[in-house]
Amino acid sequence: MTPPPAARPTTIDEYLAAVQEPARSLIAQLRALVREELPAADEAIRWGNPAFVHPGGTILLMLSVHKAHANVAFTPSTKEAFAAELEGVETGKGTIKLHYGDPVPEELLRRMIRHRLAEHEDDGVGWM
Repeated sequence: MTPPPAARPTTIDEYLAAVQEPARSLIAQLRALVREELPAADEAIRWGNPAFVHPGGTILLMLSVHKAHANVAFTPSTKEAFAAELEGVETGKGTIKLHYGDPVPEELLRRMIRHRLAEHEDDGVGWM
């Protein structure tokens, strides 16, 4: 589902245009949620994927599409702060897998996004 290297997008709009449903809708939904929580963040493409970047230049989180799921990538410390609530959710080092067709845990993601912003601004936690 990720665009081939020769067609790598340079904006999130281009990224969305290059992916198929149901990935497109899920990434658009996640993008809107992130924009609500991080209105000052810049949108960028990093390593071929949508990223939301603090005005100071640090990546706050990233999104990516895969065959059966989308990932929301935070720092490992953000994921660890919510370990109890993520029990039973498929995760990686700092990622949360959201399978297509499953409900999006919006309130949990909102709290994780706010936590990530605070850990960066208050504690200086950078990207991985």
